[in-house]
Amino acid sequence: MALLALMTVMVSSCSSLTPPPFDEAQWRREVDSASTDRLYAAHIRDGRFFNPWTDVRHGGFLRLLRWRLSPRGAYTPEEEAFEPAYIPELQTRIQALPKGDFVAWIGHGSFLLRLHGEYWLLDPMLSDRALWPKRHTQPALTQEALRSLPGTFNVVLSHNHYDHLDKATLEALPASSRLYVPLGLGEFVGEMAGKPVKEMDWWQTVDVGKGVRLVCLPAQHWSRRIGQGRNTTLWASFLIVTPERTVYFGGDSGYFIGYREIGRRYPGIDVALLPLTAYHPRWFMHYAHMNAPEVLDAFDDLGARTLIPTQWGTFRLGSEPIGYPILDLRRTMKERTFDPSRAVIMDIGQIVPLAHAP
Repeated sequence: MALLALMTVMVSSCSSLTPPPFDEAQWRREVDSASTDRLYAAHIRDGRFFNPWTDVRHGGFLRLLRWRLSPRGAYTPEEEAFEPAYIPELQTRIQALPKGDFVAWIGHGSFLLRLHGEYWLLDPMLSDRALWPKRHTQPALTQEALRSLPGTFNVVLSHNHYDHLDKATLEALPASSRLYVPLGLGEFVGEMAGKPVKEMDWWQTVDVGKGVRLVCLPAQHWSRRIGQGRNTTLWASFLIVTPERTVYFGGDSGYFIGYREIGRRYPGIDVALLPLTAYHPRWFMHYAHMNAPEVLDAFDDLGARTLIPTQWGTFRLGSEPIGYPILDLRRTMKERTFDPSRAVIMDIGQIVPLAHAP
């Protein structure tokens, strides 16, 4: 009874289950007015990390409850049903490939790249659930298949959320793996993976060897996990720079002025993997996740050659269906007369060879 009374009070505190108003134009003005200098400012205070260029808008548990109790929104049957295709036997196809760079989509935000003769594994998550949300589509690699791939593995983790950092997957990493994580995650990940871990701060560069560099860069997000308090570990995006090409991994992020600065400081990005997921309802999700127009804006800010949207098609983390972001992106590209050949919308298990940059 006490719990029921508490829930009643919480629901009443939400004032109304009608979604609050959200002004896209006002939000964009706030983003554009932020100072670039703040991207380089101190971003930890009293043991908690923050985004110094703009105030966080998460709003706490009552705001979350208001979203969960609000109507989900209306989507067409096509939008509800659409999902990525699945191409089987990724492990076999990788092993049959001749030498050369490629990017393969494992599912959600998990990608396997081969660059300059070594593998790069981005936010590997092969488990069936991300704490509570269940996969709607299976990953292209099993943990056993991952372990069987030969060669050196560089593993990059963008932050500690369960759909990006998975204990069972880290335990299954090949013995040759070395991990790169944002500040505060080194000991935690090292205990899970039993492998060498390098912590990195924003704007820090690490020489990976063989002429390859990894750059840790800002992202607009947040962190929390059972056993880890809110924002006690950092979140980040990353740039992989090899003699042949440059790949930007956006991790998880809302739209922010950092994309312009990253594009200015690191011109000539060949491939940008940018997150496109969980952006409905906008009044709740706009700070931490980008919608389709913002992804195209971020891509333009970066000055990249090829866009690969990530994180759609696996978990329903926002109100929108898992395939909706791609249908939305295609509509937006058509409205903007964006060249569709510059966006590679991958199937799960697909391998895209990367040609040498001009």
